[in-house]
Amino acid sequence: MVRPKVSRRLALASAALAIVLLAVRPAFAATDIALWHAMPGELGYRIEKLAKDFNASQHDYRVVPTFKGLYTETMLAALFAMRVHQHPAIVQVAEVGTATMMAAKNAIVPVHELMREQHAAFAPADYLPVIAGYYSDTAGNMLSFPLNASTPILYYNKDQFRFAGLAADEPPKTWGQLEAAAERLRASGYACGFTTHYPSWVNVENFLALHGLPVATSANGMAGLDARLVIDNPLMARHLAALASWQKNGIFQYAGRTTRGEQAFIAHACGIFLGSSASRADFLAQANFEIGYGMLPYYPDVAGAPRNSIIGGGSLWALRERPEAEYKGVAAFFAFLSRPEVQAQWHQTTGYLPITRAAYELTRSQGFYDKNPGADIAIKQITLNPPTADTKGLRLGSYVTVRDIIEEEMEHALDGKKTAQAALESAVERGNAVLREFERSNK
Repeated sequence: MVRPKVSRRLALASAALAIVLLAVRPAFAATDIALWHAMPGELGYRIEKLAKDFNASQHDYRVVPTFKGLYTETMLAALFAMRVHQHPAIVQVAEVGTATMMAAKNAIVPVHELMREQHAAFAPADYLPVIAGYYSDTAGNMLSFPLNASTPILYYNKDQFRFAGLAADEPPKTWGQLEAAAERLRASGYACGFTTHYPSWVNVENFLALHGLPVATSANGMAGLDARLVIDNPLMARHLAALASWQKNGIFQYAGRTTRGEQAFIAHACGIFLGSSASRADFLAQANFEIGYGMLPYYPDVAGAPRNSIIGGGSLWALRERPEAEYKGVAAFFAFLSRPEVQAQWHQTTGYLPITRAAYELTRSQGFYDKNPGADIAIKQITLNPPTADTKGLRLGSYVTVRDIIEEEMEHALDGKKTAQAALESAVERGNAVLREFERSNK
């Protein structure tokens, strides 16, 4: 008489267990896709939201973002992790790491191949040429996915401008006007007139592009590995000497090689900041003053200036030697990121450029630029004139190291240890040695 009861109990328990397993099956079926990124603070929150939105849009894949440090640390961490087969499926790399990643052919899955093999929606013509071209090979094939494209612009504290007797709705357009505004700010009692972050990106690479001059030969490395630095030109020497002079009298405040300049602006120490369009997200979240926006200043006596600025930011690279199921998810994630509504939201909340024409048109049709004056400054500046071979961007091997060299030599000039010309000549000599080593290693 006992056995039937046990059998019935077992049958009921088995049925209940089957129901539970069916209920939780989708959670276990989802394939995790690791994404290592380099976005701290507000931008880190935004990339986590992108992943969350993608995960909620389907049930097959789950993107898991992890902050691994700033750009250089994230790239090196991923490449090192590949040696021990503990690397992510996706890694975010700074734009200047493009040549290094291209050279690591055995480590990457080019995006155009990935999307074709996974039959995912992908139309290169949909992406803004100035952005897509940066991450494409000479045949026009996109190698990485351009998630976060930015360009440096001018920010200013409108409240401080009013207090100093400056026109709050008229950002300085030339370096002469910026110098005059910075002097007025200093005379009004502020600690400094202006500052920047990422000094080579803002005051060398974009400075030269805006004036139609190259950073290196061979179309800034886009045309081949034989590129050589040419930043020791008269205009660059003139500008670095001016920065050193302004640093000495307090008009300019050097804030280091990364992002400390942003805090100087937020804390009211400096009334003007030259830096990434993507700093807008943090500024809007933290600043307790009215922010003004303008294009980067230029020297009006330089023929053809201003030309156009070049992009910064980073892109997403798919790494080899991951399970096939993950690549289907990576392709789906990239297709999701390309949707006009997703890109428009990303652009509007971060200050990064919209990577597709459709995202830009959607943002414009929504009236975002009318409601947020200055939000389109970066787009106007990067498309100010058709880019030339010298203003499309950079693709120089080991440029992370080269940039460190340039910034170290800039610091020597700013500290008065070298003349501007001597510092630039040293940067060229040392930087070219790195480029030659990269060329030899990748022939």
